[in-house]
Amino acid sequence: MIDRAFFKAGHTPTLFAAFFYFDMSFMVWVILGPLGVQIANDLHLDVGQKGLMVAVPLLAGALVRVVNGTFVDRIGPKTTGLVGQSIVIAGLVFAWNFGVHSFGQILALGVMLGIAGSSFAVALPLASRRYPPQYQGVALGIAGAGNSGTVLAALFAPGLALAYGWINVLGMAAIPLAIAFIVYIVCAKDAPNQPPAKGLLEYLSVLRIGDAMTGGIGGFYLASSLGYSKQFTGSYQFGLLILALLAMVALVGLTSIKGRWRITWGAVGMSAARI
Repeated sequence: MIDRAFFKAGHTPTLFAAFFYFDMSFMVWVILGPLGVQIANDLHLDVGQKGLMVAVPLLAGALVRVVNGTFVDRIGPKTTGLVGQSIVIAGLVFAWNFGVHSFGQILALGVMLGIAGSSFAVALPLASRRYPPQYQGVALGIAGAGNSGTVLAALFAPGLALAYGWINVLGMAAIPLAIAFIVYIVCAKDAPNQPPAKGLLEYLSVLRIGDAMTGGIGGFYLASSLGYSKQFTGSYQFGLLILALLAMVALVGLTSIKGRWRITWGAVGMSAARI
């Protein structure tokens, strides 16, 4: 519950900066999807190439999150976020200024945009570490609402591309990112008591957690393969059925796990049933 005590307990400017950074980053992370039709037409991409173009930022984001999570523990979330934002803004400006003329170049841009998707691993610890345990759930919920940036891309990118061209939309996207970058510099503050960094081998211990592996496999599958199920079977139905099966297996396997995981996978299970 959000009350006055919540705002007194933490650092509201950091929470806002984390949300805004996360929101704008997720907007550009998925921007190749809404622009996919125009890009595919201009670069003469087939169905498989178009699917890979859309999947690369998602896959790169999933991988870079692991790297960013490590850097967050070592150099702090604020510095990690500043580095990531700088790379993404530079990549968008470079693409807008010099153009994207081949399939290889659009994939390279997709890898760059994947860094924006890794903002998940930066914004959430940045926000939550500024709050005591009893308020971290609320802080994570507010910061995590930044994934709504994907909606902004879907709403505005196609129309802007029709009016100004998709390459100019990439340049336009750098503007709100630059604003978020300034807000981040001014408002975001690392928590005074950062947890100690772990050894690289210690991070591998998470692979022994069954629910983490199941969720990771399901998310990885959803991000990477639905485009190819469309290509090979003519529809997305087969890919969605496999995702539904993964969700149901996870739900059964987590019946004895903590309530938050039962709620999470219960929601996924309901989605699976609808599929």
